[in-house]
Amino acid sequence: MLTAVLMIASRRRQVAFTVFAVVLADVLALAVKAVVERPRPHLEPLVRVPTDWSFPSGHSATSFAGATMLSLFFPRLAPVLYGLAVAIAFSRIYVGVHYPLDVIGGAALGTAVGWGVFRALPTLERFPLRRRAAPPPG
Repeated sequence: MLTAVLMIASRRRQVAFTVFAVVLADVLALAVKAVVERPRPHLEPLVRVPTDWSFPSGHSATSFAGATMLSLFFPRLAPVLYGLAVAIAFSRIYVGVHYPLDVIGGAALGTAVGWGVFRALPTLERFPLRRRAAPPPG
């Protein structure tokens, strides 16, 4: 019973750190976009073109951050996770809203964030996760 409780607590922390890495990658991608200010491609897009800047791809950054974190926690799933991240990144080029370099930059950013958060886990694990108070009985 104790091992089951510890495993659930461990998985909850893994999920929390993965979500943290994805959010951090998104925030950093937005910051880089604001600095670089690269316009989006002027192609015939298959979807509505976003109004923000193009470099780096936020979808690529977040998908690779999540794939990197989850692959480090669950190495057997790495080919599937990175395959999904590559598919998401390629879709941004395919629908015409990013240049290939935007996607490569986003993938590099997301991978770096994932590795950085994973390397920082010993420090981050010293901070307890907040728990919600139980609702009053009745």
